[in-house]
Amino acid sequence: MRELRIFAEAHPGRSFWELAITVVPFMGIVALMLFAVQAGHYLALALVPLAGLFLLRIFIIQHDCGHGAFLPGRIGNDWTGRALGVLTFTPYDCWKRSHAMHHASTGNLDARGYGDVDTLTVREFQAAKRSQRLLYRLYRHPVVLFGIGPAYLFLLRHRLPIGLMDKGAIYWVSAMATNLAIIAILGGLAYAFGLGTTTLVVLPVLLVAASLGVLLFYVQHQFEHAHWDDTDNWSFHQAALYGSSHLDLDQPLRWFSGNIGVHHVHHLASRIPFYRLPEVLAANPDLHNLNRFTARETLGPLRLALWSEDQRRMITFREASRGISGVAA
Repeated sequence: MRELRIFAEAHPGRSFWELAITVVPFMGIVALMLFAVQAGHYLALALVPLAGLFLLRIFIIQHDCGHGAFLPGRIGNDWTGRALGVLTFTPYDCWKRSHAMHHASTGNLDARGYGDVDTLTVREFQAAKRSQRLLYRLYRHPVVLFGIGPAYLFLLRHRLPIGLMDKGAIYWVSAMATNLAIIAILGGLAYAFGLGTTTLVVLPVLLVAASLGVLLFYVQHQFEHAHWDDTDNWSFHQAALYGSSHLDLDQPLRWFSGNIGVHHVHHLASRIPFYRLPEVLAANPDLHNLNRFTARETLGPLRLALWSEDQRRMITFREASRGISGVAA
Protein backbone atom coordinates (compact mmCIF):
# COMPACT_ATOMS: atom_id res chain seq x y z
CA MET A 1 0.00 0.00 0.00
CA ARG A 2 1.42 3.32 -1.06
CA GLU A 3 -0.05 5.06 1.99
CA LEU A 4 2.27 3.04 4.21
CA ARG A 5 5.49 4.08 2.52
CA ILE A 6 5.75 7.22 4.64
CA PHE A 7 6.24 4.99 7.69
CA ALA A 8 9.01 2.90 6.11
CA GLU A 9 11.80 5.14 7.30
CA ALA A 10 14.06 4.24 10.20
CA HIS A 11 15.12 6.94 12.65
CA PRO A 12 18.75 6.11 13.61
CA GLY A 13 18.57 7.84 16.99
CA ARG A 14 15.40 5.98 17.94
CA SER A 15 16.83 2.70 16.63
CA PHE A 16 20.01 2.97 18.71
CA TRP A 17 17.93 3.89 21.75
CA GLU A 18 15.70 0.83 21.29
CA LEU A 19 18.80 -1.31 20.90
CA ALA A 20 20.40 0.10 24.05
CA ILE A 21 17.33 -0.26 26.28
CA THR A 22 16.99 -3.86 25.17
CA VAL A 23 20.52 -5.27 25.05
CA VAL A 24 21.95 -3.50 28.12
CA PRO A 25 19.19 -4.62 30.54
CA PHE A 26 19.34 -8.14 29.09
CA MET A 27 23.06 -8.41 29.70
CA GLY A 28 22.66 -6.87 33.15
CA ILE A 29 19.98 -9.37 34.17
CA VAL A 30 21.96 -12.34 32.86
CA ALA A 31 25.11 -11.11 34.65
CA LEU A 32 23.17 -10.70 37.88
CA MET A 33 21.80 -14.23 37.56
CA LEU A 34 25.25 -15.69 36.85
CA PHE A 35 26.87 -14.04 39.87
CA ALA A 36 23.93 -14.87 42.14
CA VAL A 37 23.63 -18.52 41.11
CA GLN A 38 27.37 -19.01 41.38
CA ALA A 39 27.14 -17.74 44.95
CA GLY A 40 24.35 -20.20 45.68
CA HIS A 41 21.42 -17.78 45.44
CA TYR A 42 19.27 -19.91 43.14
CA LEU A 43 16.29 -17.65 43.74
CA ALA A 44 17.86 -15.47 41.03
CA LEU A 45 16.55 -18.00 38.51
CA ALA A 46 13.16 -16.39 39.06
CA LEU A 47 14.49 -13.74 36.67
CA VAL A 48 14.53 -16.26 33.80
CA PRO A 49 11.14 -15.17 32.36
CA LEU A 50 12.18 -11.49 32.42
CA ALA A 51 15.51 -12.24 30.72
CA GLY A 52 13.64 -14.39 28.20
CA LEU A 53 11.34 -11.50 27.35
CA PHE A 54 14.32 -9.21 26.77
CA LEU A 55 15.92 -11.86 24.55
CA LEU A 56 12.66 -12.10 22.62
CA ARG A 57 12.85 -8.35 22.00
CA ILE A 58 16.45 -8.72 20.84
CA PHE A 59 15.19 -11.22 18.28
CA ILE A 60 12.56 -8.74 17.10
CA ILE A 61 15.30 -6.17 16.50
CA GLN A 62 17.33 -8.79 14.63
CA HIS A 63 14.16 -9.51 12.65
CA ASP A 64 13.85 -5.86 11.65
CA CYS A 65 17.50 -5.85 10.58
CA GLY A 66 16.72 -8.77 8.28
CA HIS A 67 14.04 -6.69 6.58
CA GLY A 68 16.37 -3.69 6.24
CA ALA A 69 14.02 -1.80 8.52
CA PHE A 70 15.99 -1.12 11.69
CA LEU A 71 18.70 1.18 10.30
CA PRO A 72 18.84 3.26 7.09
CA GLY A 73 21.66 1.30 5.43
CA ARG A 74 22.07 -2.35 4.51
CA ILE A 75 25.53 -2.69 6.05
CA GLY A 76 24.38 -1.36 9.41
CA ASN A 77 21.33 -3.63 9.41
CA ASP A 78 23.28 -6.74 8.44
CA TRP A 79 26.12 -6.38 10.93
CA THR A 80 23.76 -5.44 13.75
CA GLY A 81 21.67 -8.48 12.87
CA ARG A 82 24.72 -10.75 12.78
CA ALA A 83 25.86 -9.58 16.20
CA LEU A 84 22.40 -10.06 17.71
CA GLY A 85 22.18 -13.47 16.05
CA VAL A 86 24.91 -14.68 18.40
CA LEU A 87 22.74 -13.77 21.40
CA THR A 88 19.67 -15.44 19.89
CA PHE A 89 21.59 -18.52 18.67
CA THR A 90 20.34 -17.73 15.16
CA PRO A 91 22.70 -17.43 12.16
CA TYR A 92 21.51 -14.15 10.71
CA ASP A 93 22.11 -14.63 6.99
CA CYS A 94 20.50 -18.08 6.99
CA TRP A 95 17.48 -16.83 8.90
CA LYS A 96 17.22 -13.72 6.70
CA ARG A 97 16.99 -15.85 3.55
CA SER A 98 14.43 -18.33 4.90
CA HIS A 99 12.34 -15.53 6.41
CA ALA A 100 12.32 -13.65 3.11
CA MET A 101 10.94 -16.81 1.47
CA HIS A 102 8.30 -16.98 4.19
CA HIS A 103 7.17 -13.43 3.40
CA ALA A 104 7.14 -14.14 -0.33
CA SER A 105 4.94 -17.21 0.05
CA THR A 106 2.68 -16.64 3.06
CA GLY A 107 -0.76 -18.06 2.40
CA ASN A 108 0.33 -19.85 -0.79
CA LEU A 109 -0.67 -23.51 -0.59
CA ASP A 110 1.80 -24.41 -3.33
CA ALA A 111 4.78 -22.74 -1.63
CA ARG A 112 4.59 -24.01 1.94
CA GLY A 113 7.61 -25.10 3.94
CA TYR A 114 9.80 -22.00 4.17
CA GLY A 115 10.09 -20.57 7.65
CA ASP A 116 6.52 -21.39 8.63
CA VAL A 117 4.49 -23.83 10.72
CA ASP A 118 3.89 -27.02 8.73
CA THR A 119 0.23 -27.09 7.73
CA LEU A 120 -1.67 -29.77 5.82
CA THR A 121 -5.02 -29.44 4.13
CA VAL A 122 -7.85 -31.81 5.04
CA ARG A 123 -7.50 -33.67 1.74
CA GLU A 124 -3.74 -34.03 2.17
CA PHE A 125 -4.28 -35.40 5.67
CA GLN A 126 -6.90 -37.84 4.42
CA ALA A 127 -4.58 -39.08 1.67
CA ALA A 128 -1.60 -39.51 4.00
CA LYS A 129 -0.54 -42.87 5.43
CA ARG A 130 -1.58 -43.69 8.97
CA SER A 131 1.99 -43.21 10.23
CA GLN A 132 2.20 -39.81 8.53
CA ARG A 133 -1.10 -38.72 10.09
CA LEU A 134 0.10 -39.78 13.53
CA LEU A 135 3.37 -37.91 13.08
CA TYR A 136 1.51 -34.81 11.96
CA ARG A 137 -0.76 -35.03 15.01
CA LEU A 138 2.32 -35.30 17.19
CA TYR A 139 3.94 -32.33 15.44
CA ARG A 140 0.85 -30.18 16.01
CA HIS A 141 0.64 -31.00 19.72
CA PRO A 142 1.34 -27.89 21.85
CA VAL A 143 4.09 -29.68 23.81
CA VAL A 144 5.97 -30.26 20.55
CA LEU A 145 5.12 -26.96 18.87
CA PHE A 146 5.99 -24.74 21.81
CA GLY A 147 8.35 -26.92 23.84
CA ILE A 148 10.35 -29.55 21.97
CA GLY A 149 10.15 -27.71 18.63
CA PRO A 150 11.69 -24.40 19.75
CA ALA A 151 14.44 -26.25 21.65
CA TYR A 152 15.30 -28.29 18.55
CA LEU A 153 15.15 -25.23 16.30
CA PHE A 154 17.39 -22.93 18.31
CA LEU A 155 19.76 -25.48 19.83
CA LEU A 156 20.24 -27.92 16.93
CA ARG A 157 18.69 -26.94 13.60
CA HIS A 158 20.24 -23.46 13.53
CA ARG A 159 23.70 -24.95 13.90
CA LEU A 160 23.67 -25.92 10.20
CA PRO A 161 22.26 -24.01 7.19
CA ILE A 162 19.42 -26.53 6.79
CA GLY A 163 17.65 -26.00 3.46
CA LEU A 164 20.39 -23.64 2.24
CA MET A 165 23.40 -25.95 2.10
CA ASP A 166 23.64 -25.72 -1.69
CA LYS A 167 22.59 -22.08 -2.00
CA GLY A 168 25.98 -20.47 -1.46
CA ALA A 169 28.96 -20.29 0.86
CA ILE A 170 27.55 -17.28 2.71
CA TYR A 171 25.07 -19.49 4.55
CA TRP A 172 27.77 -21.89 5.73
CA VAL A 173 29.87 -18.92 6.83
CA SER A 174 26.88 -17.44 8.65
CA ALA A 175 26.11 -20.69 10.51
CA MET A 176 29.71 -21.58 11.36
CA ALA A 177 30.73 -18.04 12.38
CA THR A 178 27.68 -17.79 14.63
CA ASN A 179 28.49 -21.19 16.14
CA LEU A 180 32.09 -20.17 16.84
CA ALA A 181 31.00 -16.90 18.45
CA ILE A 182 28.48 -18.74 20.62
CA ILE A 183 31.13 -21.27 21.67
CA ALA A 184 33.55 -18.46 22.53
CA ILE A 185 30.98 -16.66 24.70
CA LEU A 186 29.73 -19.80 26.42
CA GLY A 187 33.32 -20.96 26.92
CA GLY A 188 34.23 -17.66 28.55
CA LEU A 189 31.18 -17.79 30.81
CA ALA A 190 31.88 -21.41 31.74
CA TYR A 191 35.47 -20.52 32.61
CA ALA A 192 34.36 -17.59 34.77
CA PHE A 193 31.27 -19.06 36.44
CA GLY A 194 31.45 -22.80 35.84
CA LEU A 195 29.69 -24.99 33.30
CA GLY A 196 26.80 -25.83 35.61
CA THR A 197 25.99 -22.22 36.46
CA THR A 198 26.28 -21.14 32.83
CA THR A 199 23.96 -23.91 31.65
CA LEU A 200 21.50 -23.28 34.47
CA VAL A 201 21.18 -19.62 33.47
CA VAL A 202 21.65 -19.50 29.69
CA LEU A 203 19.60 -22.53 28.63
CA PRO A 204 16.30 -21.63 30.36
CA VAL A 205 16.52 -18.01 29.16
CA LEU A 206 17.03 -19.13 25.56
CA LEU A 207 14.20 -21.67 25.75
CA VAL A 208 11.75 -19.17 27.25
CA ALA A 209 12.50 -16.68 24.45
CA ALA A 210 12.33 -19.41 21.80
CA SER A 211 8.98 -20.77 23.00
CA LEU A 212 7.44 -17.31 23.27
CA GLY A 213 8.70 -16.44 19.80
CA VAL A 214 7.25 -19.59 18.25
CA LEU A 215 3.93 -19.00 20.06
CA LEU A 216 3.75 -15.47 18.67
CA PHE A 217 4.59 -16.68 15.18
CA TYR A 218 1.95 -19.40 15.42
CA VAL A 219 -0.87 -17.05 16.41
CA GLN A 220 0.19 -14.60 13.72
CA HIS A 221 -0.55 -17.14 10.97
CA GLN A 222 -2.57 -20.01 12.41
CA PHE A 223 -6.06 -18.70 13.09
CA GLU A 224 -9.49 -19.81 11.93
CA HIS A 225 -9.99 -17.44 9.01
CA ALA A 226 -6.38 -17.20 7.91
CA HIS A 227 -6.15 -16.73 4.15
CA TRP A 228 -4.80 -19.56 1.97
CA ASP A 229 -4.94 -20.03 -1.80
CA ASP A 230 -3.20 -21.96 -4.56
CA THR A 231 -0.73 -20.11 -6.76
CA ASP A 232 -3.25 -19.28 -9.50
CA ASN A 233 -5.52 -17.47 -7.03
CA TRP A 234 -2.88 -16.21 -4.62
CA SER A 235 -2.32 -12.48 -4.12
CA PHE A 236 0.53 -11.03 -2.05
CA HIS A 237 -1.58 -8.17 -0.71
CA GLN A 238 -4.54 -10.38 0.21
CA ALA A 239 -2.27 -12.95 1.83
CA ALA A 240 -0.49 -10.24 3.82
CA LEU A 241 -3.66 -8.58 5.09
CA TYR A 242 -5.88 -11.61 5.60
CA GLY A 243 -3.28 -14.31 6.20
CA SER A 244 -1.68 -12.54 9.16
CA SER A 245 -3.30 -11.53 12.42
CA HIS A 246 -3.28 -8.48 14.68
CA LEU A 247 -2.38 -9.74 18.13
CA ASP A 248 -3.39 -6.75 20.24
CA LEU A 249 -1.34 -7.16 23.40
CA ASP A 250 -1.44 -4.97 26.48
CA GLN A 251 1.68 -3.39 27.90
CA PRO A 252 4.30 -4.47 28.81
CA LEU A 253 3.89 -7.49 26.50
CA ARG A 254 3.49 -5.19 23.51
CA TRP A 255 6.83 -3.59 24.32
CA PHE A 256 8.64 -6.88 24.87
CA SER A 257 7.23 -8.30 21.63
CA GLY A 258 8.29 -5.22 19.68
CA ASN A 259 4.79 -4.62 18.27
CA ILE A 260 5.23 -7.75 16.15
CA GLY A 261 1.58 -8.50 16.90
CA VAL A 262 0.70 -5.89 14.26
CA HIS A 263 1.64 -8.63 11.87
CA HIS A 264 -0.75 -7.97 9.03
CA VAL A 265 0.77 -4.51 8.59
CA HIS A 266 4.26 -5.96 8.90
CA HIS A 267 3.59 -8.44 6.09
CA LEU A 268 2.08 -5.73 3.94
CA ALA A 269 5.05 -3.38 4.43
CA SER A 270 7.99 -5.16 6.05
CA ARG A 271 10.32 -2.14 5.78
CA ILE A 272 8.42 -0.32 8.53
CA PRO A 273 10.47 -0.32 11.77
CA PHE A 274 8.75 -2.14 14.63
CA TYR A 275 8.56 1.03 16.71
CA ARG A 276 6.53 2.77 13.99
CA LEU A 277 3.85 0.11 13.57
CA PRO A 278 1.54 1.76 16.17
CA GLU A 279 1.71 4.93 14.02
CA VAL A 280 0.28 2.93 11.13
CA LEU A 281 -2.69 1.73 13.18
CA ALA A 282 -3.32 5.25 14.47
CA ALA A 283 -3.36 6.62 10.91
CA ASN A 284 -5.39 3.70 9.51
CA PRO A 285 -8.11 2.75 12.05
CA ASP A 286 -9.61 0.16 9.69
CA LEU A 287 -6.52 -1.98 10.16
CA HIS A 288 -6.93 -2.12 13.94
CA ASN A 289 -9.78 -4.63 14.06
CA LEU A 290 -8.72 -6.73 11.07
CA ASN A 291 -7.99 -10.30 12.27
CA ARG A 292 -7.65 -8.88 15.78
CA PHE A 293 -6.93 -11.13 18.76
CA THR A 294 -6.25 -10.35 22.40
CA ALA A 295 -3.91 -12.29 24.66
CA ARG A 296 -6.91 -14.13 26.16
CA GLU A 297 -7.99 -15.27 22.70
CA THR A 298 -4.69 -16.91 21.77
CA LEU A 299 -5.65 -20.30 23.22
CA GLY A 300 -8.41 -20.91 20.64
CA PRO A 301 -6.11 -21.11 17.60
CA LEU A 302 -3.90 -23.67 19.36
CA ARG A 303 -6.54 -26.33 18.62
CA LEU A 304 -6.54 -25.66 14.88
CA ALA A 305 -4.56 -28.09 12.76
CA LEU A 306 -5.84 -28.43 9.19
CA TRP A 307 -6.86 -26.13 6.34
CA SER A 308 -10.28 -27.05 4.98
CA GLU A 309 -10.43 -26.50 1.22
CA ASP A 310 -14.23 -26.74 1.28
CA GLN A 311 -14.85 -24.42 4.23
CA ARG A 312 -11.84 -22.19 3.49
CA ARG A 313 -10.81 -21.99 7.11
CA MET A 314 -8.57 -23.70 9.65
CA ILE A 315 -10.30 -26.50 11.53
CA THR A 316 -9.47 -28.93 14.35
CA PHE A 317 -8.69 -32.63 14.03
CA ARG A 318 -12.03 -33.34 15.68
CA GLU A 319 -13.91 -31.30 13.07
CA ALA A 320 -12.14 -33.14 10.29
CA SER A 321 -12.39 -36.63 11.83
CA ARG A 322 -15.80 -37.48 10.38
CA GLY A 323 -14.25 -37.88 6.96
CA ILE A 324 -11.13 -39.70 8.15
CA SER A 325 -11.09 -43.39 9.03
CA GLY A 326 -8.53 -45.22 11.06
CA VAL A 327 -7.48 -42.27 13.26
CA ALA A 328 -9.18 -41.55 16.54
CA ALA A 329 -10.57 -38.03 17.01
